[in-house]
Amino acid sequence: TLEEIEKACDSLNLHSSTVSRLKYASRMAAKVDNVVLQDGFKLYHHSFVLSEDGKWAVIQQGLNENARYARRYHWLSTKLSSFVEEPHNAIVSDIKKKFVLDMTAKESEEARNVCVDIAQEGSKRVKRLVAEVSREKEQATLNKWLGKERPAVLFMPRRINWRVMDDIYDIKPRNYEELVSIRGVGANIVRALALISEVIYEKPVSISDPVKYTYAHGGKDGVPYPVDRKTYDKSISILRQIVEEARIGNKEKLRALARLKRFSQAKVF
Repeated sequence: TLEEIEKACDSLNLHSSTVSRLKYASRMAAKVDNVVLQDGFKLYHHSFVLSEDGKWAVIQQGLNENARYARRYHWLSTKLSSFVEEPHNAIVSDIKKKFVLDMTAKESEEARNVCVDIAQEGSKRVKRLVAEVSREKEQATLNKWLGKERPAVLFMPRRINWRVMDDIYDIKPRNYEELVSIRGVGANIVRALALISEVIYEKPVSISDPVKYTYAHGGKDGVPYPVDRKTYDKSISILRQIVEEARIGNKEKLRALARLKRFSQAKVF
């Protein structure tokens, strides 16, 4: 929680500006993976790790209740250049979805810029654009672009919080990160603006799943496939060699080797 981040920062005597920056990183990582990347996985676990020099990492997990699969999102401050464009260090999943709405993709850059411009025009203008997108002619055009199978993430949401749209107009965000960081901006507003950008202004959004890594060894319960023991043992062997050659104390090295031994002896079938 944000309170726990504050306590950890107090114990490390971090400056108040660093505390604010770390709390912002925690909030934005959660919001991006729940709202800006709409992949059907709802976050239920969020871990925030910080160091005494202000570096941080986020590991959070989402669940797709219908498919009964989980997905893990990894963020690393030392690798981060933007919260809203290609921010993940890795995304771990058993499955790769055919369609998602990924406003963090590089391919969505022009659409993100258009979304900011649209939101600054006020809710009355946005309402007219939403109605235009919802017309049958425009829906047919979108179907033509996407093919016969139209992903649910690219349907215009039925409900949009117009009070929040008014807040956006008053705040006048300068960029997409400022837009999505506004309190109350949720998945429906992000999707509505994305659709307007795609259909009206012809600035395409990415619908490709940004999963960057999937499980290499299989699952001990046989899902998504049984553990490949040969690959599993080879990975442990590589890790053992890395530990043996690492420039660390003997005590730490022995502990690491002991943990690897437990993994190698584990029953994974």
